[in-house]
Amino acid sequence: MSLKVIGSHDLVVSDLTVSYNRIPALHHLGFRVRCGQCVALLGPNGAGKSTLLKALAGLLPRETGAISFHGQAVTGATRDFAYLPQREQIDWDFPTDVRGLVEMGRLLRLGWWRRFGGADRAAVDEAIAAMQLSPLEERQISALSGGQQQRAFLARALAQQAHVFLLDEPFTGLDKPTQDNLKQLLRDLRDQGKLIIASHHDLGSVTEIFDEVLLLNGELIASGAVAKAFTEENIRRTYSTRIFTGVDHGLAV
Repeated sequence: MSLKVIGSHDLVVSDLTVSYNRIPALHHLGFRVRCGQCVALLGPNGAGKSTLLKALAGLLPRETGAISFHGQAVTGATRDFAYLPQREQIDWDFPTDVRGLVEMGRLLRLGWWRRFGGADRAAVDEAIAAMQLSPLEERQISALSGGQQQRAFLARALAQQAHVFLLDEPFTGLDKPTQDNLKQLLRDLRDQGKLIIASHHDLGSVTEIFDEVLLLNGELIASGAVAKAFTEENIRRTYSTRIFTGVDHGLAV
C-alpha cells in the first residue's frame, strides 16, 4: 500500500512489516495521522502495539515499508519522536533525579559534541514547570509515585522538543485521580500541536481521551476518527481474529 504525503504535519506509515525470527508481528501496515491529534492504538495482547511504537521510534528494524514525518523520510531514531516504554520495562533504580532524567531529553538535540548550554537549561526548566515537577526536581525517580514518574518522562519528551509522543500503556498501574490528571496532560499536549500515539487497553475510556483510533491485530483492521472507526464491528474484528500464528507466543505485545 502506497501513501502520498500531502500534509506537512502528517506522520505517514506505508507498507510497514516488522518480523521476529521471520515471523511477522506487523504485516504491511499503512496509515496517516497528524499533529494535534491524540491517537489510541488498540488491539489484543500480541497484536503488535508495542512493536509498532518501537518501530516508529527507530528501535526495531523494518522488513519492509517507509515512515515519513513533515514530508521527510524517517530512517531511525529522531529527535522529533519521543518514546515512553511500559513502566515495568524501566529501571526505576537508575541513579538519577527528576532533573537528570529530564536533561536526558536534550541528548538527541545536542548530539555527542555540543556542550549543554543556556538554551538547554531553559528547555529543561520549562519542561519541568510544564509538568508541575519543580518541587520534585531533586527527588530520585525511584521515590516518585506512578503518576509523577509518568510526568517526569513526559517532561523529558518536552525537553527533547519532540513533536510525536509514543506512549506504551501510559495509564497502566495508575489510580483514578492520577489517570484523570494524565488524560488532561495528553489533551494539553494535543492542543499544543503535538501528536500522541498511545497503546491503550481500556475500551471504555477511548471516546473520552482520543480523537483517532488505530485498531490493530498483526495488520491494520481499521483506522480513523473515533466516531467513525471505533465501532462494534471493528472492535469485534480486532479482538476476535488472530492474523499470524506467531504473535501469541510473546513475540509482539
